[in-house]
Amino acid sequence: MEKKNIVIVGGGITGLSAAYYLKKLIQSKSLPYTFKLIEASYRLGGKIQTIKRDGFTIEKGPDSLLERKPSAIKLVKELGLEDEMIHNATGQSYILAQNKLHPLPKGTYMGVPKDKGALMSSSLLSWKGKIRALNDLVLPKSNNDGDQSLGKFLRARFGNETVDMQISPLLSGIHSGDIDEMSINATYPLFYQLEQKYGSVMKGLQKTMPSTKKKNKKQKGAFFSFENGLETLIHRLVEEIDKESISMQKSVDHIEKKEHGYHILLSNGDVIKADTVIMATQHDVVPKIFSQFEFFKTLQEIPLTSSANVVMAFDEKAIKNKVEGTGFQVARNSNKYRITACTWTNKKWPTTTPKGKVLLRCYVGKPTDQGIVDLSDEEITEIVINDLKQVMKIKGKPEFTIVTRWKDSRPQYTVGHLDRIKKVKENIAEQLPGVYLIGSSYDGSGIPDCIASGENIAHEVLNNLA
Repeated sequence: MEKKNIVIVGGGITGLSAAYYLKKLIQSKSLPYTFKLIEASYRLGGKIQTIKRDGFTIEKGPDSLLERKPSAIKLVKELGLEDEMIHNATGQSYILAQNKLHPLPKGTYMGVPKDKGALMSSSLLSWKGKIRALNDLVLPKSNNDGDQSLGKFLRARFGNETVDMQISPLLSGIHSGDIDEMSINATYPLFYQLEQKYGSVMKGLQKTMPSTKKKNKKQKGAFFSFENGLETLIHRLVEEIDKESISMQKSVDHIEKKEHGYHILLSNGDVIKADTVIMATQHDVVPKIFSQFEFFKTLQEIPLTSSANVVMAFDEKAIKNKVEGTGFQVARNSNKYRITACTWTNKKWPTTTPKGKVLLRCYVGKPTDQGIVDLSDEEITEIVINDLKQVMKIKGKPEFTIVTRWKDSRPQYTVGHLDRIKKVKENIAEQLPGVYLIGSSYDGSGIPDCIASGENIAHEVLNNLA
């Protein structure tokens, strides 16, 4: 069998997952293939970054993984990290609206009510809004076969009030985007599928979503991390991959197609020859690297949003927060607040915080307020504390503050996203055989989605090279 060389561009969770599964498959099948992972920055892991300070465990990026996503838990088990897993503390979550923290009603899925009880118990909605939302139970199913915005679909089913006050804070917050721009097919096709099958989103959720009520048994949190932080996963992946297969602080300037394979030109002047190239970078990098191929310009139609998070540590005597819960989202139609959400980290993840201390993590960067990310650390922190003081009693200044910016780092799956990606990949298959695109820009932005795409591409690459 002919020797082949595979190059992975990008050392985030997607690229690392691809490298891990490639190595595993190559070894199990005794294949004469080699691979090299190239990362432009000084560190691996992308947005996953854990730091320790004064006894606190602090996440600068995502703080957990969703356990029900099989790709993540499968990888954790393969890496032998099960004994280090910790689950989030369960507790009430809230939505900040009309100058008050409102409990997110039980019996909802991503803010979408599953039944009448969940709708009627919501303190977020007026009676007029609740009655309008009940129309979902009697409205005929839609006949839109193409893509549409998630907001448009949900507004038609539940009305503007329910979407703005209860659903959008969660769905927009998760994606750092605008629910009225998000593609339903690319983000939450489940809602449309339930409506088509059951004639109602609520009826569909009742039929398909398990009840969360468990008698005499404390419910386990749906999310997990590790005792020493989420970056534990990155460190273990790197150990398994082998550092000799990883090249850091070298960016890819250009990739040229040759008669046989590709030449990869690095920023230090080196050239690497590859039979296969896996692009595990953010999509906006790709058109620059393959500048001679016009069809990649379609990727420039994928918008990017920016956000920042502010971690603040306090002595517990400086904070009066008697609300039982793990945090809150902010209603997106509220112009009073510039924060989008706040996690009471010491309550959600108790092991992250020393006894007698409080750890808060707040987020800014609404689609309509992108400029806030460019303010100074001091300015952002002042805005966050002023907003928090509207709902919590805070005395004095934080013991320390850490501001993390994610500039142009959240790809937005707007209407038509799947068609755009399909078209680009069809062009790649025709004009650039052996080149693959994977990562959060394309087929799912969550960490488990990225892990799954890394595993899937490893199988696809080896099948095509055989």
